[in-house]
Amino acid sequence: MKSVRLNIKEHLYQGIARTIEHQIDHEVLKIGDKLPSIRMICRQHGVSMSTAQQAYYDLERKSLIESRPQSGYYVAQSLRQLAIPTTSRPVVKTPGNKLEDIFQSLHCSANLKDMTLFSTGAPAKELLPIPKLNKALIQAMREMTGSGTRYDPVQGNDKLRKQIAKWSFLWQGRLTDQDIVTTAGCIAAISLCLTTLTRRGDTIAVESPCFFGTLQLAHSLGLNVVEVPTHPQTGIELDALKKLVHHNKIKLCLLVSNFSNPLGSLMPDEHKKEVVRLLAHHDIPLIEDDLYGELYFGKSRPICCKTFDESGHVLWCSSVSKTLAPGYRVGWLAPGRYKDQILRTKLYHTLSSPSVTHEAIANFLENGRYEAHLRTLRQRLHTTYLNYVRVIGESFPENTKLSRPQGGLSLWLELDKKINTVELHHLALKQKISISPGSMFTLRDQYHHCTRLAYGLPWSESLEGKLRQLGKLVRTW
Repeated sequence: MKSVRLNIKEHLYQGIARTIEHQIDHEVLKIGDKLPSIRMICRQHGVSMSTAQQAYYDLERKSLIESRPQSGYYVAQSLRQLAIPTTSRPVVKTPGNKLEDIFQSLHCSANLKDMTLFSTGAPAKELLPIPKLNKALIQAMREMTGSGTRYDPVQGNDKLRKQIAKWSFLWQGRLTDQDIVTTAGCIAAISLCLTTLTRRGDTIAVESPCFFGTLQLAHSLGLNVVEVPTHPQTGIELDALKKLVHHNKIKLCLLVSNFSNPLGSLMPDEHKKEVVRLLAHHDIPLIEDDLYGELYFGKSRPICCKTFDESGHVLWCSSVSKTLAPGYRVGWLAPGRYKDQILRTKLYHTLSSPSVTHEAIANFLENGRYEAHLRTLRQRLHTTYLNYVRVIGESFPENTKLSRPQGGLSLWLELDKKINTVELHHLALKQKISISPGSMFTLRDQYHHCTRLAYGLPWSESLEGKLRQLGKLVRTW
């Protein structure tokens, strides 16, 4: 078997399981193929019987393999490979998309009892280390002057900025605490960038489909939004972006480089490098939303566009809202050459970031708890994602197309064109299921047959039942 180099920090069984998972992902091992016996695994890897069994248990838990009595282990037959969605071709001259009714429906459903929230793009509370966060809050209030009632500096909590700078080493960020400005979440960081760098009537470029919060923010600021064709695996199409930059006056570009919402796309490193070079050459700022970069399924964190930023044109934005504490509103940005302008805008609009929660998260990062939490969270999200793929393959129509993210929280489904997912959303609500219609992720008249499913929920038999129920609803359309 072709092997993947084992990480010395992981258990032996996890390394073996990851090697086999890599083989399945790359179709070296195909659906129905028989796997080596437990004894063969022991001989190949020089491990004990219990270690080999644990590796197979781990793969079974993810529904990647199945045991057949008196026969052995096989790549699961249920892993039907659905086609990936097509590269988006955003329509240009169509009326704007009115989303208020959908937003109101989603917000109302989020608070209903017993609702299964496939629509919520954040980890469920069951996946968060709430007791440890509570301790971090108490520690922050005890240690801070005035128990956190005083304003932080405009640039933000000193300890938090130092920890973020240290953390950037993982993606070759080369940042210092002086490069960081804290904010009340990632959307606040993006809002700060847009408010500072644009004026009403300016044009910005984004991926398509694009997170509805970003679209609504841009729309509220009076900006013209150009939606650029985007591939569900590799992100924004470079040729389309080049044509746009060369032939149109673009004030800035806003991209999610790692595990975009809703597609889950991951820009290859060479694409990131080329985008940074292209925009810097034309003196166009790039707002990089790196909210999901820590939620990778592979062996290492992907690098960012900011990694290649030599001129300071990239404004890197992130947060712990999708990894640790959505309600704490802890975010930040590294604004590069625009730092002084950003600080003035922050001073005029918000003055200071929330002090207690920012100190608590700084403590959490400082003592190593964040890294330990992320390892567990990534594993649980990956397990849920793989189970979504399995159940969708079994329960949804054969012509369903499904994105294949390598991390993040979002799956993008492209259904039969006769299906209107706004209507599907309302029908599903009657069965206590909430989904995000595809038309939420554009300001144009498109993606009516698409939907986003978030997998930030703990996997269970009940969740599987709800996903199958949704598939049955789609089949009866």
